[in-house]
Amino acid sequence: MSNGLTSDINARPWQTKALTLLRDPLTLALLAIVVMLGIGEALSPGFARGDQIVRLLTVAALLGIAAAGQNLVILSGGAGIDLSVGALISFGAVVAGNVMNGADAAILPAILAAIAVTFLFGCVNGIGVTVIRIPPIVMTLGMMAVVQGGLVVFSQGIPSGNAAPALMNFINKPMLFGLPGILFAWLALSIAMVILLRRTSLGFAIYAIGANEQAARLVGLPVKTVRVLVFGLSGALAGLTGVMVIGYTGNSFISVGDQYMLPTIIAVVIGGTSLAGGSGGYVGTVAGAIALVLLQSLLTTLHLEVWGRQLIFGATLLVLLGMYGRQQAPRV
Repeated sequence: MSNGLTSDINARPWQTKALTLLRDPLTLALLAIVVMLGIGEALSPGFARGDQIVRLLTVAALLGIAAAGQNLVILSGGAGIDLSVGALISFGAVVAGNVMNGADAAILPAILAAIAVTFLFGCVNGIGVTVIRIPPIVMTLGMMAVVQGGLVVFSQGIPSGNAAPALMNFINKPMLFGLPGILFAWLALSIAMVILLRRTSLGFAIYAIGANEQAARLVGLPVKTVRVLVFGLSGALAGLTGVMVIGYTGNSFISVGDQYMLPTIIAVVIGGTSLAGGSGGYVGTVAGAIALVLLQSLLTTLHLEVWGRQLIFGATLLVLLGMYGRQQAPRV
């Protein structure tokens, strides 16, 4: 009798750990990825083939790089969401395309120009939010309209500029172990994000401000400076994404980044970052970006009508957001 009771008591910690693991957003996202790959392969043999997975990861990398900046903004709290990300991606792509104009020698100047301009736009977002006290959603929505109008003026409404061949090869062609260069760049960015959030004073400040802005201010953290910097980094990463997008497509147009605005937010949230700020991290966002791209590809593979894909996609996202959005424990 006592042995049975002892065994039951000893089993409980393992059950608790298992339940905790199954409630973890990163674990759930990884399980969702495996399940969707299995379903896709069953419905369309070759869906989980190696080259197909590499292609999906390449698309996920574009989303993941943009979501890195969104991740920082959401982590910093204050109802922070950057709705200008899509427009800044487009702006970065157009600037990079015009600076490169097909020349390999101009790749670095194009990257620097795109990042510098979008960083400044992001800082303006941060100043509007912290100094003028405009709500982040309103400020970034207004910035989105400003940037879109600036794009029309800058490009005269006509797509111009082309990606350099070396950049297109970096994004699309296998370089090492059969993988394109963008995946190694995404890996490097992921490591940098984890170090930033876990090992630096800026990362500590972002979590502290997101968890309790008033307490962070009382202990002397530079709340306004951190917020401006976070929005600036979001803009810079959007600009970098724009460079990568033009490398992926070969040319730019003024709405190329529009498709990334909402997915960057969704990838962050289903990866376990709380919309209230202060908890979450980039590793989950990476898994969220992959799961999101995989879901879109799976629905396309099913050959459904557009309305059917939108219905299933929206319903699935509601389920995922309901499961993941409650995560509160800090993680990176």
